[in-house]
Amino acid sequence: MSDQIIELSASALALAIRRREISANEALDVHLAQIDRVNPRINAIVTQDREAARHLAVAADARTLSGDDLPPLHGVPMTHKDTHSTAGLRTTFGSPLFADHVPDHDDLIIDRLKAAGVVTTGKSNVPEFAAGSHTFNEVFGTTTNPYDPSVSAGGSSGGAAAALAARIQSISDGSDMGGSLRIPASFCNVVGFRPSLGVIPVQPSLNAWSWLSRSGPLAREVTDIALAMSVLAGPDADSPYPNPVPARRFLEPLQRDLTGLVIGWSDDFGLGIPVQKEVLRVLHQQLQVFEDLGATVEQAAPDLRDADEVFSTVRAFDFALSYGDLVARHGDKIKPEVRWNVERGLALNGADVVSAALARTRLAQKTRIFFARYDVFASPAAQLLPFDAALRYPTEIDGRPFDNYLEWMRSACVVSATGLPALCVPAGFSESGLPVGLQLVMDHGQDVELLRVGYCFEQATRYAWQAPDLRNTGS
Repeated sequence: MSDQIIELSASALALAIRRREISANEALDVHLAQIDRVNPRINAIVTQDREAARHLAVAADARTLSGDDLPPLHGVPMTHKDTHSTAGLRTTFGSPLFADHVPDHDDLIIDRLKAAGVVTTGKSNVPEFAAGSHTFNEVFGTTTNPYDPSVSAGGSSGGAAAALAARIQSISDGSDMGGSLRIPASFCNVVGFRPSLGVIPVQPSLNAWSWLSRSGPLAREVTDIALAMSVLAGPDADSPYPNPVPARRFLEPLQRDLTGLVIGWSDDFGLGIPVQKEVLRVLHQQLQVFEDLGATVEQAAPDLRDADEVFSTVRAFDFALSYGDLVARHGDKIKPEVRWNVERGLALNGADVVSAALARTRLAQKTRIFFARYDVFASPAAQLLPFDAALRYPTEIDGRPFDNYLEWMRSACVVSATGLPALCVPAGFSESGLPVGLQLVMDHGQDVELLRVGYCFEQATRYAWQAPDLRNTGS
């Protein structure tokens, strides 16, 4: 029975609890047992509060029996990303400076998940301050990949993605500035969704107008992404951005006919971005799937020549604003990649900011031109296969060296710069058995349509249900 429960989607698990086929306590038992079984090897879950989780499960079962209306994720156990503040539960941001930090409030995304009925059990691992798409830090160490524990699970939502792939939980919360939802999804054969600006409100912070980073969900299948979005989306009084997609729209059917859909595909984003040959080999085999479903696939990409400037300038500005004071006071205790981002931000001048603003305007104009002709932009989600977990970050792809630690993430970063919704879906495996993800992008506000396209691809390929071999994953 427990083996059946760990394979259930969040939607199916919530339905089974609602129908009293499984109790919340039974679901929690299976969840905790799976942590005990697989986490010693992959190190995805870094903080737990089993006593508090048990109280929540008991309360959930009492509510089930009461006859009250039940929320959408009633009784579903899950851990949360360790960069999301959780009231009364340690939140370290992957930093030694916050190793014992216990917030007194929930971030908005956590508040909405709790209101939707989840049973919070702990936190999933992250790189320090979510900087970089490989999950390691000096507090908890490195998270590795359930498909091969010698390689990276990606990041910064690496602990979340690894937990999903390892069947610890069926749904996760994450965030994404330069690929932190999409790259771990690609590495771990799960689904990661970066929504349009304003769909999940920007968390009030030092800069309420910040737009580059997004909160979003990960899951093992697209239906659970839609379910998560139905509870995470919606306006917030403290957010200055309007919500372009009402939450109720994510409950609409995902099945659609792809006949007539026009997809632009690019190996290199029109920028010469290096992508590992094996990744392209796997993805090229998948393009026929869309044509078999009635879509047309053409070689095409938006004009993204301004995307690197937009991303690098805005990211540097955001890091300087968020962590500049912390680096000034404790720089020797913060990893060099964070310091580098902050230093770049503090070095910006007025001309840099003006240039980036003009570049962002040009980029928006050019993407509008692209989406007047194409419905979807498809591309590699990650530029390479999951790499040696002992590395801090890759320094080259197929012999082409990088200048800095962000260049191996450009496949995600240039899309982030557009501000458009992006979805990573499982798209096959390398000859060595490592996952490869496909990145799909649509125009602003087309989030539901994007999930529908991803759902049709998922149903046709069924890669999402190819689980890792966990028999020898425990310590």
